[in-house]
Amino acid sequence: MIAYVTVGADDIEQAKRFYSAFLPALGYSMTQGSEGLSFALPVPPGEAPVHPDFYVKPTFNGQPASAGNGTMVAFEATDQAQVQDLHAAALAAGGTDEGQPGFRATYGPRFYVSYLRDPQGNKIALFSSNPNDPSRDD
Repeated sequence: MIAYVTVGADDIEQAKRFYSAFLPALGYSMTQGSEGLSFALPVPPGEAPVHPDFYVKPTFNGQPASAGNGTMVAFEATDQAQVQDLHAAALAAGGTDEGQPGFRATYGPRFYVSYLRDPQGNKIALFSSNPNDPSRDD
């Protein structure tokens, strides 16, 4: 099980604007401390987390943050409309488009996805596989 994912950021306030544009809508709460941003989904008392936390932090070694080549973090939305809404919100909050919301020919008929880059260049996917939404074959 993945416990957490961390991406680096040189400008925490810029990263905060970007990630706060869509992660709260997916149920994540944010805390900010001296070491950056922490986003977590709620965990019922007495239960262990089942989804990874997501952290945005300055680099440990003090060097500039950089995006990994081939690295991507994906967040699941509830439906296709939420993918569209959150993609637009993330762009308005300083992200750049890497692929508009839609179906991709190489993925399953219900995998609806959009791709973005955060202000630091980290690649982010927002997706839904909701069986109640139309498929690309409908």
